[in-house]
Amino acid sequence: MKKTLFFYFSSFIFSQGISQIIYETPEPDNIKTVKFYGSKITDNFPLVKLGEKITLMFDDLNGNENDYYYKIVHFNHDWTTSDLLKNQYLNGYDNVRIDNYINSFNTLQSYTHYHLEIPNNNVSLIVSGNYLIKVFDIHDELVFSRRFCIYEELARVSSSVNRPQNMDRFNTHQSIHFSITPIKGIFRNPEKNLFIHLIQNRQWNNEIKDLQPQYLSGRTLEYFYEQPSQFEGGNEFYFFDSKDLRISTPNISHTNKSELYETYLNIDIPQIYKNYSYSQDLNGSYEIRNIMMSGNPNNESDYSFVYFSLASDKKISDGEIYVYGGFNNYGISDLNRMYYNPSLGIYEGVILLKQGFYNYKYVIREREIINHNGISGSHALTENDYLVFAYYRDIGAEYDSLIGVGKCNSFNLQN
Repeated sequence: MKKTLFFYFSSFIFSQGISQIIYETPEPDNIKTVKFYGSKITDNFPLVKLGEKITLMFDDLNGNENDYYYKIVHFNHDWTTSDLLKNQYLNGYDNVRIDNYINSFNTLQSYTHYHLEIPNNNVSLIVSGNYLIKVFDIHDELVFSRRFCIYEELARVSSSVNRPQNMDRFNTHQSIHFSITPIKGIFRNPEKNLFIHLIQNRQWNNEIKDLQPQYLSGRTLEYFYEQPSQFEGGNEFYFFDSKDLRISTPNISHTNKSELYETYLNIDIPQIYKNYSYSQDLNGSYEIRNIMMSGNPNNESDYSFVYFSLASDKKISDGEIYVYGGFNNYGISDLNRMYYNPSLGIYEGVILLKQGFYNYKYVIREREIINHNGISGSHALTENDYLVFAYYRDIGAEYDSLIGVGKCNSFNLQN
């Protein structure tokens, strides 16, 4: 099975003692539209309370009803493998075949659609923390993996998005202030046993971590940092809606039907030097939808080649441009690289995508560093979602529990 090499800003493997930091394995070319979510289908990864349902869906363009199996692995807060045995973090057994699948119907691109829910009759999870689900083929070769998080309500995490006080970042960044209070008792040695991770729009590639509490107020730990907990505000995502592949819609210039459908987007203009303008988006996510059929969009939605273009007077001298979003798990590969066309003065790229509503953005890769906002610009007023993860390993415990999660949105930006 052919795989395309992906470079993730934070996705790599290296040794650290006897543990390894292991991040997601990207899917091969024949696997498309991996949706992995909890309560909302537009979530980029599942974040659910212990006992709640998570759902994995994906398409195999080979369309041969191939057999796929899944395994679940538990991790520490820093994505090093935990010391728990399998029977310590799950009831039942994994390495089970995904037997819920259906073939595409009335589409130009044939595929088999797979659907998995956990907990199910075979397995349920019994501890909180970080997890990885791994999907294998019949030869026990890893096809792809995705991470997810299970939390317990053992602490209250209050959070807010604030405008920076330092003037050089006042118009471009957003500061996250938060506090953590245990539901019962107190945190013992929180400087060593409590671990904080902050992420923006459910992306792991620019997380902030290793923050220490600044104050103790009763049983509450206060984190009112200025710069250490700041994110670039970025900008609203570009978007298009291909729910009807036969017609043009906002941001779609025209369509064509050949062996497969073709969707040509309007030429996007870099936003870096423009004033901020609010537009409602999915904060990088996407949703499969189809008004051409009245049945199940999961197996009746077709695929089209989507043609992206970005205006540019010249080719950038030091770096490469990529288009990405939740649709490709914010990965960087040849599949989503943009190539400069000097005769037209644009960067061009084409990606095979399923019908739906998509958010996307353009990023610059400079060696191994991803410049997230070099094209879109960064504004303090941009609407973003933030998550504050609080992990705790009590004295004598064998793993990092995810004891609480704070959620906040910059729409309610505080000065």
